[in-house]
Amino acid sequence: MSKLSLLAAAGVGYVLGARAGRHRYDQIADTARRVAGNPKVQRVAHRAQDAAAQQATAAAGVAKDKVTAAASTAADKVRGHDA
Repeated sequence: MSKLSLLAAAGVGYVLGARAGRHRYDQIADTARRVAGNPKVQRVAHRAQDAAAQQATAAAGVAKDKVTAAASTAADKVRGHDA
């Protein structure tokens, strides 16, 4: 789990488990909205999203190649050709 995910989970856990009342919840929610709306945070989030999309595309290509090779090997074995 990344540090950001851990921090987000801790924040959500605190908010959901807090017994400090509605006023404290509103303070925390307002701060979270301001942080999420910060242009620097938005830029980093978009960069992270783009990086994840690129990694997913690369992983999909590798997975496709491996599945194709495995299927070809299996087909050769079924046909009786040892590779």
